[in-house]
Amino acid sequence: IFGLYPVYNTLYLSLTDMTLMTRQSNFVGLANFERLFADKTFMNAVKNTWTIWLFNFIPQIGIAMLVSIWFTSTRLKLRAVGVWRAVYFLPNLLMPAAVAALFFSLFSFYGPVNQFMVRSGLLSEAKHYLQDPTITRGLVVFIQWWMWFGQTVIIVMAGMTSISVTLYESSMVDGANSWQMFWRITAPLLKPILIYIFVTSLVGGMQMFDIPYLLTDGRGAPGGTILTNNMLMYLKFSSSKGHIGAAASVGVLVFLMTTIVALGIFYFLGDRDKK
Repeated sequence: IFGLYPVYNTLYLSLTDMTLMTRQSNFVGLANFERLFADKTFMNAVKNTWTIWLFNFIPQIGIAMLVSIWFTSTRLKLRAVGVWRAVYFLPNLLMPAAVAALFFSLFSFYGPVNQFMVRSGLLSEAKHYLQDPTITRGLVVFIQWWMWFGQTVIIVMAGMTSISVTLYESSMVDGANSWQMFWRITAPLLKPILIYIFVTSLVGGMQMFDIPYLLTDGRGAPGGTILTNNMLMYLKFSSSKGHIGAAASVGVLVFLMTTIVALGIFYFLGDRDKK
């Protein structure tokens, strides 16, 4: 009821011209999808969503793997590992609305960043950071990375600590170095954890909405450079006509993209040797 019906209803609505102001709707087939693919705004939203997700996820998983190896290494024996894990995880506890408001205040025209840059002589005059496409997109990428990096570290560490130490001891006796132990022991045994991280991050990335929406004017400014799929879906739903059918078609395409890529992740990272 709560899982399948919304999917079915969204698919049905995407094939109609339903709006918020009409009681009845007409079946229009794939007309909503045809208009979407002909709309440059939709294609731009798809490109932005994938770009922002990839630019924050690739360094997120890479740095999380490196930090997790350091924290679980019996050779390094780093101290206060629990404290560092808590520090890394803290941003994940913050509300996205609060984080967006914080960064908006920091990088506003009269914000602390401009004050510091001008007073220190690094800038001759204050800069409109949130009107610069590159800076705005970079801020969204950084915020997404900063908020979810700690959770990724904890999950990867949990997977690494579950690997038996005897495997590493045996490989050391056989003369394996750290790099060989990582690729022959750690990486293969982390596959189930990595699949979980990849898929959950993919789903979250495709549903990106709150940070880019609240950081600017809610329309993906400047120039639509941070307009995401979910933002476009909301804009179509909240337009003057409240076009539910058009918004649902965006949701269906996002669902299909996420499903196809998730299946690809399961195929390439899964154990295909098992019958």
